[in-house]
Amino acid sequence: MGNSYAGQLKTTRFEEVLHNSIEASLRSNNLVPRPIFSQLYLEAEQQLSSLEAGSRADNEEEEEEEEEEGSESSSPPISYQMKPPPEGCCTTDGFCQAGKDLRLVSISNEHIEVPSGFLLVGAKSPNLPDHLLVCAVDKRFLPDDNGRNALLGFSGNCVGCGKKGFCYFTEFSNHINLKLTTQPKKQKHLKYYLVRNAQGALTKGSVICWKGAEFRSRQSSSNTCSSTLFQLPESSGPSGSLSNEPLPATNTNAPAGTQQTAAATDHIPSTAAFSSAVYNGKESPKQQLLKNNLSGLTRPSVLGTLTNSGPPKKRHKGWSPESPSSTETWNLQLNPQVPNRIKSDGGSLSTLPHSALVGPASSPMVGSGEPVSVPDNLLKICKAKPVIFKGHGNFPYLCGNLNDVIVSPLLYTCYRNSQSLSRAYEQYGASTIQPISEEMQLLLTVYYLVQLASDQVPLIEDLEQIFMRSWRESHLSEIRQYQQAVPQAFSQVPSQIAPVTSAQLTWLAGLAASSCNDSVHIIECSYSLAEGLSEMFKLLVEGKLIKTNYVVILCAGRNRAIDSCIVITGKYQARVLSESMLTPSDYQKEVNYQLVTGKVETLGSFFSTLCPEGDIDFLLDKFYQENQGHISSSLSASINKPMTLNGIGAAVCTSYDLERHQIRPFQLAVAQKLLSHICSIADSSTQNLDLGSFEKIDFLICVPPSEVTYQQTLFHLWHSGILLELGLEKEHLTKQRVEQYVMKLDVEAQIKFKIFLQNSMQNPHTLFVLIHDHAHWDLMSAMHSLYPQTELSTGLVDRLLNCREVKEAPNIVTLHVTSFPYALQTQHTHISPYNEIHWPSSYSNGVDLYHENKKYFGLSEFIESTLSGHSIPLLRYDSSFEAMVMALGKRFPRLHSAVIRTFVLIQHYSAAMMAVCGLSQMKNYTSVETLEITQNLINSSRQCPSGHGLMVVLRIPCTPLAAVAYERLYNVRERLALEDNFEIILGNPNSGITIGKHFVEQLKVWQKIEDVDWKPQTYLELEGLPCILIFSGMDPQGESLPRSLRYCDLRLINSSSLVRTTLEQELGLAAYFVSSEIHTDKAVVNDVLESDPEKLSSTDNEDEEVATEVAAFCRESSPLTTTGDTTKSPHHVLSSSAEEATNNYERQKQKVDKGAQTMISKHLPPPTEQLDTKQNIKSAQISITSSSSSPFSSSSSSSASTHNSFILQTSQCSMTKATKQPPIVFLPKLVYDIITSTDSSGLPKSSSLLPYHSVMWASSFRPLMSKMMTCTEQSLYYRQWTVPKPIHMDYNNRNEGRMDAFHPRRLLLSGPPQVCNKNKIGKTGAYLQFLSILSRMLIRLTEVDVYDEEEININIKEESDQYYHQPGDVWPDLETCKKIPFDYTIHDPKYEDASLICTKLQTINNEDRSMSRRQEDMYTRRQTTRMRLSKYAAYNTYHHCEQCHQYMGFNPRYQLYESTLHAFAFSYSMLGEEIQLHFIIPKSKEHHFVFSQPGRQLESMRLPLVTDKSEDYIKSPTFTPTTGRHEHGLFNLYHAMDGASHLHVLVVKEYEMAIYKKYWPNHIMLVLPSIFNGAGVGAAHFLIKELSYHNLELERNRQEELGIKPQDIWPFIVISDDSCVMWNAVEVDFSGDRKSDYTWTERNVSLKQILQHIEATPNVTHYALIGMRKWASKTNSAEIKEPFSCCHVHDFIMLNVDLTQNVQYNQNRFTCDDVDFNLRVHSAGLLICRFNHFSVMKKQIAVGGQRSFHIKSKVSDTPVSVSPAQYICAPDSKHTFLAAPAQLLLEKYLQYHSHRFFPLSLKNYSHPVLSVDCYLNLGPQIAVCYVSSRPHSLNISSSGLMFSGLLLYLCDSFVVASFLKKFHFLKGATLCVICQDRNSLRQTVVRLELEDEWQFRLRDEFQTANAKEDRPLFFLTGRHI
Repeated sequence: MGNSYAGQLKTTRFEEVLHNSIEASLRSNNLVPRPIFSQLYLEAEQQLSSLEAGSRADNEEEEEEEEEEGSESSSPPISYQMKPPPEGCCTTDGFCQAGKDLRLVSISNEHIEVPSGFLLVGAKSPNLPDHLLVCAVDKRFLPDDNGRNALLGFSGNCVGCGKKGFCYFTEFSNHINLKLTTQPKKQKHLKYYLVRNAQGALTKGSVICWKGAEFRSRQSSSNTCSSTLFQLPESSGPSGSLSNEPLPATNTNAPAGTQQTAAATDHIPSTAAFSSAVYNGKESPKQQLLKNNLSGLTRPSVLGTLTNSGPPKKRHKGWSPESPSSTETWNLQLNPQVPNRIKSDGGSLSTLPHSALVGPASSPMVGSGEPVSVPDNLLKICKAKPVIFKGHGNFPYLCGNLNDVIVSPLLYTCYRNSQSLSRAYEQYGASTIQPISEEMQLLLTVYYLVQLASDQVPLIEDLEQIFMRSWRESHLSEIRQYQQAVPQAFSQVPSQIAPVTSAQLTWLAGLAASSCNDSVHIIECSYSLAEGLSEMFKLLVEGKLIKTNYVVILCAGRNRAIDSCIVITGKYQARVLSESMLTPSDYQKEVNYQLVTGKVETLGSFFSTLCPEGDIDFLLDKFYQENQGHISSSLSASINKPMTLNGIGAAVCTSYDLERHQIRPFQLAVAQKLLSHICSIADSSTQNLDLGSFEKIDFLICVPPSEVTYQQTLFHLWHSGILLELGLEKEHLTKQRVEQYVMKLDVEAQIKFKIFLQNSMQNPHTLFVLIHDHAHWDLMSAMHSLYPQTELSTGLVDRLLNCREVKEAPNIVTLHVTSFPYALQTQHTHISPYNEIHWPSSYSNGVDLYHENKKYFGLSEFIESTLSGHSIPLLRYDSSFEAMVMALGKRFPRLHSAVIRTFVLIQHYSAAMMAVCGLSQMKNYTSVETLEITQNLINSSRQCPSGHGLMVVLRIPCTPLAAVAYERLYNVRERLALEDNFEIILGNPNSGITIGKHFVEQLKVWQKIEDVDWKPQTYLELEGLPCILIFSGMDPQGESLPRSLRYCDLRLINSSSLVRTTLEQELGLAAYFVSSEIHTDKAVVNDVLESDPEKLSSTDNEDEEVATEVAAFCRESSPLTTTGDTTKSPHHVLSSSAEEATNNYERQKQKVDKGAQTMISKHLPPPTEQLDTKQNIKSAQISITSSSSSPFSSSSSSSASTHNSFILQTSQCSMTKATKQPPIVFLPKLVYDIITSTDSSGLPKSSSLLPYHSVMWASSFRPLMSKMMTCTEQSLYYRQWTVPKPIHMDYNNRNEGRMDAFHPRRLLLSGPPQVCNKNKIGKTGAYLQFLSILSRMLIRLTEVDVYDEEEININIKEESDQYYHQPGDVWPDLETCKKIPFDYTIHDPKYEDASLICTKLQTINNEDRSMSRRQEDMYTRRQTTRMRLSKYAAYNTYHHCEQCHQYMGFNPRYQLYESTLHAFAFSYSMLGEEIQLHFIIPKSKEHHFVFSQPGRQLESMRLPLVTDKSEDYIKSPTFTPTTGRHEHGLFNLYHAMDGASHLHVLVVKEYEMAIYKKYWPNHIMLVLPSIFNGAGVGAAHFLIKELSYHNLELERNRQEELGIKPQDIWPFIVISDDSCVMWNAVEVDFSGDRKSDYTWTERNVSLKQILQHIEATPNVTHYALIGMRKWASKTNSAEIKEPFSCCHVHDFIMLNVDLTQNVQYNQNRFTCDDVDFNLRVHSAGLLICRFNHFSVMKKQIAVGGQRSFHIKSKVSDTPVSVSPAQYICAPDSKHTFLAAPAQLLLEKYLQYHSHRFFPLSLKNYSHPVLSVDCYLNLGPQIAVCYVSSRPHSLNISSSGLMFSGLLLYLCDSFVVASFLKKFHFLKGATLCVICQDRNSLRQTVVRLELEDEWQFRLRDEFQTANAKEDRPLFFLTGRHI
């Protein structure tokens, strides 16, 4: 079926093709440009040439491709008019018109009759891309294997309905419902031969090879290149500079506009990177970009894969490894041998959020219909399972031997990730910046693989960073253009560099791969990946890819998306990657399966063949039989000898230091930070934690299910004493009681946790702290578990700590404690960033912040010890061990590498033990490193007189392998008779510690333990015990190790699946506190990673050596400690065998020995301590110490006896040396490379890994972590760039823009791992200390400092035997009270420094008065006592409890309380103007007021009636004047009033209105006029009283209209200080025998009870003032005996505004205004009554009140203290004026310097100063006598009393000359007249005829130091004539 357009000139395209060809010729310098006519005419098949890649054999297919793929031709494609189907026939896709199913998947097992000469083929329908339609076609019309000899035309049958004889493919395509939009062609739609497999099922076979198909890929790529490099000027795109090439289909997230604007500028210029492309005669500025990017990359390590929930149902004996799954969006190829195996993501693998995996309709995760058969015996042939990484486009089905391949979508995910624009870069505009192209992604991937070494494994983070850097670099010019160009013209800026095209991709990739010695092989496919995969399998089976590690398969079709995949064929790389896909559970199952089934026996038999002397067991038995008696006796003697010596008083090792438990400065600092955060939560306005409501602390510590960790936590808890301190337990503490506070997260945890929750609900006033220690362990979601359901502990943290009861309980605070917080720092975390506490840095700018005698040695210090210039690297790898493992891995491909590594290491340890015991030939079968460990271990106990030794930790994560290693090493030790030399301990997380009885007895002696049944339960208790601890378990679970740890052997950790947490956790086993003495004076260490949490890392200074401990190492290490600096280099080339590696080690070791002398000599001990360890060293080289020499340095024939004789020369305990230096750590080579390598910025590679298994990166386009990041910045980085996977417990904690995603009572404490730690130096001690200080703070919060002062001037009080009331009287009798004389004397202790008020009746002892008034006592702090707050206390704004939320106005159900501002005016004649006040009235309090109906104007405040009685109502309105105490004022009277309804008004100054309203939104506020902003408390009292009287009048008028008498309106108000905190009542008991006998008790009562009692007083309206005592702990019994007094009242008073109508407060006063008012009230003849059985407690508040007034100079703003002597000055002088009210200056001056005015009055208490109508404080050494000038006032009798002075203060008209003449003055007495101005001063002197008796001088006139505009007060002094 030919093309009807063949041979015709396509004139409509001629101009376009000509133009493009010219452009391509100008640009291209390596490809032969396509001739124009070869594009426009049909070319003959013979003219096809591989050199002319643009040619195509079949022009029909070219045209079809163009039309179908939508080429950008200027003419539209000619559509095909399909013949309409007959009526009534079936038109369903996949069915023929007769309605029969033709889909291969449906009829593969049916019998189909095929006529002779016909073949079954698969046809592709465009509507069913994933299905093949079965057809029977005459094979004569099909091509042969070379694509030749197919007849033109068609002949076929329908296998569905059986219809035969279709002679035209057009007719046949209609019948099978292909529904084509172009002319049907058999070449396009008949794709595959169909064949029967072994089971007889029909399956997809090979591709039908139509002619020219193999060239289609190149031709379409070339066409794309030539037609899309530049767009025609007349193109109608949005940008003339933009390409017409459509975006890849995967970029579905790009904005609509960007689909047409795939700017060429945003792609890396591959042509520029690999060929010298020239643009406009200039070299592209980005030419070297790619090389520059790649040059900074580090060697990678590991690539892994995503999770999968299991294999789907099979199709065609195979399945698409990316087919959708019901539970996960991504899948893996599974191993059919392990049912339900779950593939988790590998350690360092990037994954994609679910939302990001939603792709286009034809998801590339779905395999295409071309099946690829995996060859049988592939694993046996290749010695490894190839790992296939799906790349771009469609991936074919796999069938056949699926067990021998592994398929992963990880690379596809990475590509998709890196094509999604990050929000961080959208600011530059999505229309100009596009993602990196698919071609560039593939090219960068190839180049990355090319530069990998043979022992390296790809790391997905590396690839992501390559893409990131490439993308960012390619956009630098765009961003600059965008910033510099005119915005309107920017769209016309031409592209600088063209993108990599499909044609260029293949040969550029091949060019890159050509330089790597066949490490990377490129396979180009013509049609689909199936071809390339089939070819790859063929090459593998033929053995042609032996040197190839990576096969890149490309299928780059013209004008369509690229298909690609990458196959890992390298044996080492494939093994590591395949093993990295196993979950921890599957990993253990796989290893266990290999152990149980005996697959490892082949490994054992192989080891047997290694030894020329025979099997190692045979040698052991032979050695045992030959040396049984000799060895056991000698060794036991050497061990038991020290014990015997101890008994007879020989030298005993004193290094076993049982340090006492103490709090370190670090821990105290962390505990205080935790407390600070708790207080911040409580102080916030969110009301999430009310610390004031808690009385005590309780806690529960949750630890992982490790028995050792559990016992270790119990040990710390027991010795901390915290249970006794918190009052949770009594003195006799038992272990069973301690266990109640520690919960092991195992199956039994739920019972203990349920009790904890019940306790929290039953004790709402107890704060429960839930401490989640080792918090990064088990973060699995309770709903999405990767582990088998039999493991009930999985997801337990989520089930318990995230349960609803914990989240909602207001009295539970959760504290997560971990060294690796990264998994808790995701986008969905429950923990607010403000609630994170990080371990403090020990140094700041070189200053030691915490004077510790121990220094932390963590990961950063270990890394730094590997740098050049450090003598002994503490991190090492074993090259010979690694070489042997790699060789065995190739020999045994079916064994897991963990099995191989474990058996090799066991073999090495066994051989090393045998070598040390005399079998010197075994040295050749171990490594130098293992021999060093073993010899030091065995000999360590012999160096100490007490037998102390070293600990070696052998980390074997897989529990079954650990058990095998234990049994093997135990057996070898017994055979070598070393059972008393050192112990072998199997550390299983689920069980305790088991050690031999002999070693238990040793430990009991060392630790002075007398308990017969004692045995060690923690590793810390093994200190000093020589032992190998086989540490098993997939992850360490918080177990601490003793200080005697010397070697940490991590060679068996799972290095194929690594994340940052796993790496740091394993290396954290060696974290150590070393004695600071070993540091030299330059001890500032470089900060990297977690050891200094404030810095991720810092610059590396050559002169700052962490390992200044080298001196100690060199001095104290045993002879086998080797330098190994060069050998342990990360760039060291692995030897091919263990023996070669050993020899190589020796050669390099000798070089190190020679070069290390000068480096080490400066750290040497005195010469007497130096030990000559080599007999052949010259005397000049004696500075080489034992640690820098090797017993095998010159030859391998040294015997163990030589070393033993040397070791016996030393006398220093090995454990002592171990405690002064960190352990030595051995790592796998793969891990070592990651740990020690850094990126181009100096950032350690390990820190840029994925932080945790169950989280994933939010985007590949994330910024690099910074080298100098603090812990807080790291947290914010992870919070932005990581998201939890569905298996993570935080997965469902979606933020969704709400702030409530953070739990308000959850904190995170992170600190470095400190496992070598006996004395809880680390986080455990810190959080226990936190509990201690939190408990103390809670007690402190429930207590307040109240003034506790005895009443003053008691001795002046008139002693009288007359008592007016009985002690039991509850109310005063009105008539009796009138008979009680008024006590003028001030007894309130706050007025201790005030002037005494004298009466004639008082007799004052001058000496007593002066003695009680010592000058130095005047300024001392007032005495207070700490009192527990009762339930009736008044609170400040920091109190938040549920009961008073609504009262406070912070109820979350409501908005902030709405308030209205109301003006209230009244006139006052004394001020001479109208007073206007403002009320702020919340809506909830408007019922207390009366408003006018039309305009809602405030009319009055409602007052009750005298006769009203209610238990829940307080009749008296309470007014509280306050300033400067919006936070600390005690205005919350809800609890004090016991919930009773009351009216409370805060009286505030205008400038403080807003702040008070913010803190107290539900309180009524009375705002003083602005003229009173600088006034004192007198103004507030004055306005309160006048307002209240005016309101009383208004209420009387209002209620009189309702028939209520005016005298029935309640006339009292309460004026309370803002520091009244609690109220007490005295209860008198008359139960004694005699009537006069009674006892009394004082208890706290509610304010409601007191006020209601006082309001119920008989004839209460006849009292003008009612008050109560100020509380004191020593209450005077006389006051109890007389329940009511007539005296001064202060602080809390009930004022009758009706009776005191004509008595005013002095609005000018700042101090003593209450005393002044009391005197006025009494002189007016009104009753004052104090209830002595009631008392008020006043809280000490350090801010506000009187302290808010500061006196400073008006000229200078600098706060300079001004002495009181400067408060006054002479008028018209040049004195410095002060910025303070004149009245305040006057009062303060008189208080301190009144003796200048009244010299005769000083300490002359018999002759007081006469004060008329006022009381002013003249200081404690001057007494005053108050008299009132008002007519009919009550005054003391002054007859016979001589005054020493006269004080006239602002005299009014009632003071006349005749009044003053009644009083008599001493000769020389002084007068002081005070007036508002100088004129008033002169008028007063004249009016009062003062010059008759007093002499004045001009120099005796003064004024306060105020400027004229501040209206100073003027004084005039005179002397009595």
